[in-house]
Amino acid sequence: MIIAGDIGGTKTNVALFRAEDERVGRPVVQQSFPSGRYASLEEILAEFVRTQRTGTITHACFGVAGPVVGGRVEATNLAWTVSDVSLARALGLSAVRLINDLEATAFGIGELMPEQLYTLNEGVGESEGHRGLIAAGTGLGMAAIFHDGTRYHPMPSEGGHIDFAPRDEREFRMLEYLREKIGGRVSYERVLSGMGLFNIYSFLRDRGHGEEPAWLAEEIRSGDASAAISRAALAGRSELAQTALQMFVEIYGAMAGNLALLLKSTGGLYVGGGIAPKIMEKLKDGTFMRHYGDKGRMSGLVRSIPVRVILDDKTALYGAAHYALSRG
Repeated sequence: MIIAGDIGGTKTNVALFRAEDERVGRPVVQQSFPSGRYASLEEILAEFVRTQRTGTITHACFGVAGPVVGGRVEATNLAWTVSDVSLARALGLSAVRLINDLEATAFGIGELMPEQLYTLNEGVGESEGHRGLIAAGTGLGMAAIFHDGTRYHPMPSEGGHIDFAPRDEREFRMLEYLREKIGGRVSYERVLSGMGLFNIYSFLRDRGHGEEPAWLAEEIRSGDASAAISRAALAGRSELAQTALQMFVEIYGAMAGNLALLLKSTGGLYVGGGIAPKIMEKLKDGTFMRHYGDKGRMSGLVRSIPVRVILDDKTALYGAAHYALSRG
C-alpha cells in the first residue's frame, strides 16, 4: 500500500494506492483537506490514517509546493515546514520520499490516458524530446522533464519566481503598479496564480481601465476574489473581469511559450494546475495559443510543439505514488 500526497497552499490531497504490475493505477481512497486549517501535514495524515483505516502502509511520497532541499521544505504559500524524517516517524516507516509538487505532477503525466488531457495544439506529433510543465494555481509552478533517449526524468524548478517581463505598454504600467503595491520585485507568480488574477484585476480597476460593478465588489470582499472574477468573466457579466481574464491568459500563453523555448520541449508542453481546467472555454478561444506562439524567429519551433492541458486534478498524486514505488 502506498500513501501519496499533493500539498498545496489551498488544499492538501491524500490518497492510498495499491500497486499492481509496476503501475499505481487509480486511488483506492482519496480525501481532500483545507491546508490552512491544519498546523502541519502530520496532523492531516493522522486524521487520514485514523478515519480511512489504511492498514499497513509500505511506501510514501508527498509532493509539496516549495523547494525541497535535504529532505525538508518550507511550503511557499503555507506556514508549514515539512520534513521527510518527521513524516516517516509519524507514519511508522523507515523512509518517506519528499519531492516538489510540480515534480510529482511531472511523474504523473506518464500515468495519464488521452482522455485525461485536452490538446490545445497538435504540433507536428509527439516526439521523444524533452517536455515542459507549467501550472498556475494558488501559486505558479514549473518543471523540466528531461528525456535521455529512453526514459523521462522530471527535474524540479522554482521557475514561477523568475522576474515578470512585460511585453507591451499596458503590462509595463502593470509592473509599475505591482512594484508599488508589493514594494519591490515582481515575479511571474504575482500575475499567474490565483492572487495573480486578482492583481491584474486590481491594476485595471485602480488605473481606470473599467468600472467595477457593485455586486462584483461585494463578491470579491466576501469570498474568493479570483474565483469571483473568473466566474464573472466567463459568464460575460463584467467587462472589467473579462479584460482581466483576457490579460491573464495572454501572459499565461506567453510564459508557456518561453518555457517551451527554454527547454526546447519538443516532447510536449503541458499545462497543469487548478486554474486551467476551470477556464477551459477561455483557453480554447485561441488567446493562449496566439501569445504562446508569438516568439519572433522561433515562432515556428514553439508552434510545432504539442500543447496539452492536464484535466485530472489527481495527476500529482499519481506521480507521487509512482515515485514512491519506483524508489522503493
